Amino acid sequence: MPPLPPRAFPDPSTLHPVILPNGTVHKGTVFLAAAVDHPNIDVGDYTYASAHQPPADWAFHLAPYLYPGAPERLIIGKFCQIADGVTFITASANHRYDGFSSFPFSVFLDMDRNRPSMPQTFADTVIGHDVWLGQGATVLPGTTIGSGCLIGAKAVVGGTIPPYSIVTGNPGHILRRRFDDATIDALMQINWWDWPIDRIVEREAAICGADLTALEAS
Repeated sequence: MPPLPPRAFPDPSTLHPVILPNGTVHKGTVFLAAAVDHPNIDVGDYTYASAHQPPADWAFHLAPYLYPGAPERLIIGKFCQIADGVTFITASANHRYDGFSSFPFSVFLDMDRNRPSMPQTFADTVIGHDVWLGQGATVLPGTTIGSGCLIGAKAVVGGTIPPYSIVTGNPGHILRRRFDDATIDALMQINWWDWPIDRIVEREAAICGADLTALEAS
């Protein structure tokens, strides 16, 4: 089979951006912003999610406890990579657990969020730019993951994760930072994910090859 001709980088509004060698689209990978229409989910350009069995509802597949009009949001930056089985456990899934019981009495009575059995704080879950969430990772309510982080397969992540950290395990812990502080500071100043896509593709070698000098010269 002859190679496919060069193609332009897909528009961020493309639902299925991956074209297979036979010319068909890969339905198990979506640009998430094009696949999700949910008032509580904000997704940046070019962030994609993949699933071995493509779901009918990507929002429910990724964040099953986040309903329209919930008091919290799920915010995901640009160029994130979300593997199969990743789940965001958002704040509406929480129970109050500072008292003698964590039982959600209100759910079985009147669904009144002001009842004493219901929690009263609902923090947003925020994912930075260029974050890779590995197979089966779970992100807990109110987590903030900095840009450039790598989240290992099956990791359970909570709290605040600094940019360019590698997180593994359950409970998730920072294995190490990907680069030294000076490099991370420079990358956070460069913000390459905010560049036009043509410029990003032109600098692919510098971005993926960790050539900070070339990137700063761009």
